Amino acid sequence: MAKVDFKKTLKELYTAKAEPKLVEVPALKYIQVDGVGDPNACPAFQEAMECLYGIAYTLKFEMKAAQPAGYFEFVVPPLEGLWWMDPGLFDPAAKDKWQWTMMVMQADFVTDELIDSAKKTLAKKKPGLDLSKVRYGVIEEGLSAQIMHIGPYSEEKPTIEKLHAFIEANGYKLRGKHREIYMSDPRRVAPEKLKTIIRQPVA
Repeated sequence: MAKVDFKKTLKELYTAKAEPKLVEVPALKYIQVDGVGDPNACPAFQEAMECLYGIAYTLKFEMKAAQPAGYFEFVVPPLEGLWWMDPGLFDPAAKDKWQWTMMVMQADFVTDELIDSAKKTLAKKKPGLDLSKVRYGVIEEGLSAQIMHIGPYSEEKPTIEKLHAFIEANGYKLRGKHREIYMSDPRRVAPEKLKTIIRQPVA
């Protein structure tokens, strides 16, 4: 049986172009870790990455062995992030005050019990990880606007401004949190070629 790739089955959510467009984002399940601070300098951010990928791949192998109800094998989806600041508007320069939720989407058949099992298995392999920070829940963004940014994360500002201008020009208002979907692995792709979908819920 072929692996399901959500980037293909949910193509509208995982493809974008240089021109903004509106999309309807359904309720989806995610493993999530919350934190605060500069992702380039914050140890908590690096630990969040270890926790998320550790759980995602431990879960993947355990499910393949257990074959729970509704099971199908799937490719681990891209890393996603929600970014915001309290109070006021998001300031790209104030990295130490950034609040974030990093997350990886899961299939509908994944249950809290399966997540807990994966946590226990991973805790034995990596006892130093604080897996209590990993939570599992549904996020439903609804109507949103998104755009593709190609290049370093540090140069996203003009792309974000273009997205916000599109939203305003079409009679909508920003709501919810700024989201980024990381379509490239920064360990393997040059900064100028990184692909990031930037999404903003609208009202």
